[in-house]
Amino acid sequence: MMDKLLQEALEHIANASSTATLKEVEVSWLGKKGRLTNLLKELGSLAPDERKAKGQALNELKRQIIEAIANRELAVVQAELDAQAMGERLDPTLPGFTPKAGRLHPLTLVIDSVEDVFERMGFHILDYPEAETEFFNFDGLNIPADHPARDTQDTFYLTDGNLLRTHTSPGQVRAMRDLKPPFRAIFPGRVFRCEATDASHEHTFHQVEGLMIDRNVSVAHMLHSMMTLLTGVFGRQVQVRLRPGFFPFVEPGFELDLRCMVCDGAGCPVCKQSGWVELLPCGLVHPNVIRHGGLDPSEWEGWAFGLGLSRLVMMRYQIDDIRWLLSGDLRFVRQF
Repeated sequence: MMDKLLQEALEHIANASSTATLKEVEVSWLGKKGRLTNLLKELGSLAPDERKAKGQALNELKRQIIEAIANRELAVVQAELDAQAMGERLDPTLPGFTPKAGRLHPLTLVIDSVEDVFERMGFHILDYPEAETEFFNFDGLNIPADHPARDTQDTFYLTDGNLLRTHTSPGQVRAMRDLKPPFRAIFPGRVFRCEATDASHEHTFHQVEGLMIDRNVSVAHMLHSMMTLLTGVFGRQVQVRLRPGFFPFVEPGFELDLRCMVCDGAGCPVCKQSGWVELLPCGLVHPNVIRHGGLDPSEWEGWAFGLGLSRLVMMRYQIDDIRWLLSGDLRFVRQF
């Protein structure tokens, strides 16, 4: 009986001319409802001696069928490959497929421009953590404990007691501790604030902080660097205004505003109908911040600025809504 079953199985296997038909043969013999499987299930009804002998014979039959299927599969697969090779060939004269080219994000383009301008002025390009301690984000920057910026409605606090930095200004204290003065450096990166979003505000956006520590530093030095930056990014002179501003980490402090380039000063949602965009808070570094950086304010002075990179991108490319920048919409990115 076993010889007859083996002969029948080998004939079925030999007649299989494709991997699909060979699979069907395998299922018909070895599947859950296959012929050999059914015979193995019947062993339980036999006497012990007969069950042992027949079980050994069926297992040997199964081994031979599996081996035959494996050998036949090698031949069938090779035959199919040979048939494909002899089939329709590639016509090299046909036009090829044009791959879709990627695009640099406008934020990347502007960050590269900013870094290029400052590198040519001798600035270090530094990177600092997005998850910060309260000391570097607030205390070290002379921000008092009762300042509203510390509230949970403005700051994302983490479960480990740290927070997501609300500005790139922590780089000021870190840079003073890392670098030997005199030095100049910028630190671009993402910042996070817990606030409602609109055309000019996002909960996640980009800034670049700049810092220069030296002796006999003046506001004139700072303004020259700011105008050099804006001219380098826009490729031309731009209209700005400087007005007093209060920031705990600088004294005196200023707001450098840029004439809105989306509406050309006529008024729009980006500039809140004022014709001007708050772009560059800046000033001379407060002595307390210099102390927290491990330096002596009687010996060293400095200026610092915090540039809104996201708003700079909007001005350069006349983008009317900051939410486009991190929307993830490829249609937006492909325009640049």
